[in-house]
Amino acid sequence: MKISTKGRYALRMMADLAQNGNGGYVALKDIAARQEISKKYLEQIVPLLTRADMLRTNRGFQGGYALSRSPEQYTVGEILRVTEGNLAPVACLQFDENTCPRKAKCQALPVWEGLYKVIIDYLDGISLKDIIDKTPDCKNLGD
Repeated sequence: MKISTKGRYALRMMADLAQNGNGGYVALKDIAARQEISKKYLEQIVPLLTRADMLRTNRGFQGGYALSRSPEQYTVGEILRVTEGNLAPVACLQFDENTCPRKAKCQALPVWEGLYKVIIDYLDGISLKDIIDKTPDCKNLGD
């Protein structure tokens, strides 16, 4: 499993909003400047997060983006699933039901299931609040 720039930048954007939002809206250009990410790239990520009800938007003067919930209510796993899709390490675990014809005799399946559980437990155990509490400037979240 490899997290793409879309997932990494979404996490940086959300952490930036958690740290700099202060209950108000933050302009995308400000996030882009602080995070050293192209505003155009962030504009591609925003709709994914908005559709998932993770962001609120406000147009016009004083407009921008804000978190829909408090930082402790977001997990890294949730953000990555919105931007990356399923985080399964192998294709046969991507769906709720494993339909692989080799499932019953696959000796490696327990390894992949264990790895998947570790990944999900780890990523779902870290909140945006945890990230901003440990990273004062939120600039180095997986360049």
